[in-house]
Parts: sequence; C-alpha cells; structure tokens
Amino acid sequence: MGDRMAVPAFYVFIEPLLRYLAAHPEGVRSGDAYEAVASAMALSPEDRAALLPSGNQPVYQNRLGWAHDRLKRAALSSSPRRGLWVLTEEGKQFHRAHPTALTPDEVRAIWYIRREDGAGDEEEDEDAGALPTVPSQSPEELIQRGFDEIRESVSRDLLERILAASPAFFENLVLELLHTMGYGTSREALEAVGGSGDGGIDGVISLDRLGLEKVYVQAKRWRNQVPPSQVRDFYGALAGRRANKGVFITTSTFSPDAREFAKQVERIVLVDGVRLAALMIEHGVAVQHRVLKVPRVDGDYFEEA
Repeated sequence: MGDRMAVPAFYVFIEPLLRYLAAHPEGVRSGDAYEAVASAMALSPEDRAALLPSGNQPVYQNRLGWAHDRLKRAALSSSPRRGLWVLTEEGKQFHRAHPTALTPDEVRAIWYIRREDGAGDEEEDEDAGALPTVPSQSPEELIQRGFDEIRESVSRDLLERILAASPAFFENLVLELLHTMGYGTSREALEAVGGSGDGGIDGVISLDRLGLEKVYVQAKRWRNQVPPSQVRDFYGALAGRRANKGVFITTSTFSPDAREFAKQVERIVLVDGVRLAALMIEHGVAVQHRVLKVPRVDGDYFEEA
C-alpha cells in the first residue's frame, strides 16, 4: 500500500471553496464549508484528524480558513457576521467568468491580490508579469515552522556550549534546572558532590526540609552514546545509599539496552541531550525568551446583544 496523500497545500482549497460558496449564494456556516469542501476534496479521516503543531485546530480547517481569508482580500467573498461566509457580487461574477478549473496563475492572482493603493503582500518583481510562488503552508504554519527551526538551533547551541564548559559547570546547571522544575525546597537544598570518589553521584536534592527524601543526580557531558554499564553503575551508587530516586542526565543519548535497564529497575529517570535542551528552553535556564504577539480578531467582541 502506498503512502496516503498529505493535507493539500492551502491555496488548493481556494477553488473548491469558491465553487461551494457559489452553489450557496445565500451564504454558509463556516463549519458546513469545512465539511463540504473536505468531502469534495476526498480528504481521508487521517487527513481531517491531522492537527497543527499547536494542537488547537485541524490542519485542513486552518488552511481552508486562510483560503477564505484570501477570497475576502480579493473582494470575492465576505463574512457579514461571525461564522457566515458568502460570495460578494464580484465573487459571483468571477465564478461565472471562470466556469472551468482555475489556472495556477489565476489562483496566484487571488492569493497575491494587490490593493488600489499599490501595496500588496510581496515586493513587485522586476518582471511585472511574473507572479510569486504560493507557499504550500498557511501563515500560521509558517510561523510554527520558523519557531521550530529556532528551537532546534537553540537546542544545538545549548548542547555545544555545555560540552565546551567544565564538568562542575554542567553539574551545577543540572541542579539549577531541576530546582527550577520544582525539585528541592530551596536553593540550599541543592548540593553538588561531583569529583573524584563521588561514587557516580554528582548532585543531591533534598525534597523536604529535613532532608529525609532525596533525589540523586548524575550528569555526564558526553558525545558518545551512554552504554548500559554506566546506568548500572549509577544504580549501584543509589543502592549503596539506599536511595530510590535517581536522575541520570547526559548531553548525548542512551543506548536501547541502557533505557531498558532503567525501565526495569524503575527508580532511575534518564534524560538525554534532546530532552535536556527542551527542558532548559521550557523553564528558561540559560535561555531568554522574546514574546511575539500574533493578532487574532476577537469575534465575541462584535456580537451584539
């Protein structure tokens, strides 16, 4: 069986949406348009279930919504009230003038419609007759893709900087991260004990004020995969202290056998480099965040009693 088709690029939704709206000149609910166009395009249940990376909306609905946005910007459609989509007179005339399939240039012309003041989405090309290529993803998806690329870049940079730092720096960083995540009653509850004769323990975190319950930490700045022998040694160090909570953190990865051993003994949590960087980004350890405000119309504001 071949791979199923992915959700079509969002500009592909423009024409079937135009045809559907033309068949309902009185206007349609956006929810009905989602389902009707998805059916007309034969989207599979898997395609309809695919979500944006944010998880807050199906991909096909997001792309269809942006397709309608472009029809509105081209003055071919309107939304006279929340959730209602209807073709304008200009849109009806456009539909009648294009009874057959739209050409790629006609779709791009809708996508890159220019206002009467000469402003538009893109800078004018040197060739006035040329139309830019339409991106396959919606603006929201492009923002998310850029965000993911930034996270990946920051993650790589974090791990490289950690590898270039001293072992003591990494041990203290790990303790600070765990404390920021909520482990330890205070900063004084964190103790770095790494060094010769540490028995495989680099740090200790007291979970209560009296220090009756503790988490033992091992931090390894490695580039190579961590073998099961290292995890077994850490387990032995925990057993020597009669401890039942241990966190093994590395800048690299764990071998499948190492992960299987930790799973069997249960008392050890493994954190590899990818998860380490993700936790540092999430909790703002050695990372600064810049807030971007993405506007969205508040439809409830315009609802009249």
